[in-house]
Amino acid sequence: MDIPAFALAFGKSLLFALAAVLPILNPPASAPVFVNLTRGLDHDTRAMLARRIGRHVVMLLAGAMLVGSYVLDFFGISLPIVRVAGGLIVASTAWRMLHVQHLAQDDKAQLAQSLTADNVRIQAFYPMTFPLTCGPGSIAAAITVGASLHSRRVTEALVNFAGGLAATLLVGLLVTLTFRYAGRLLRPLGEVGQIVFLRLMAFMLLCVGVQIVWDGASALLQGLGNSK
Repeated sequence: MDIPAFALAFGKSLLFALAAVLPILNPPASAPVFVNLTRGLDHDTRAMLARRIGRHVVMLLAGAMLVGSYVLDFFGISLPIVRVAGGLIVASTAWRMLHVQHLAQDDKAQLAQSLTADNVRIQAFYPMTFPLTCGPGSIAAAITVGASLHSRRVTEALVNFAGGLAATLLVGLLVTLTFRYAGRLLRPLGEVGQIVFLRLMAFMLLCVGVQIVWDGASALLQGLGNSK
């Protein structure tokens, strides 16, 4: 492969990974939750928390992209099954967000009280990164992307994975910036506007979950038809 071919493969992999993961992870949809859970923290601590969440998102997505398919092979789990399971979790979460008037307010209040400057580093991964920001749907999408980036030629596979990893860095940066400035971005909406925005994002997330389930179920049905 010459340099133009390398650049083309890198760009295609980067855009493919972004298109597959970013709509499911959807940082703006998590921004109101982040704001509500970190109201008692000062600006510097919230900024530090946003950076940690961004780094954890990169590590989760990169790990799923690089070794996720091998882990599935070890346990004998197929990608369509992962799509169906991840899509069901995403769709069920979005369904609750759409139909519950106050989504887990008691749990959020308890978490907000426990999220202090002293233990914010501990809770930066769980539950702030997983599952609130980067859930099973995002991880399943990253595994699917990683499986699609494999190639028989080593150089082409390396370029493809370089593009995929660059996409995870961009996603992590976007998460960091979105959470760091979430208060400013959502302040013009007001409390009612934030609720409406969260519901709209929940509906889009429901559509994404149904699409993931459909893709997985279609692959399973196709495999069943071919086995006959």
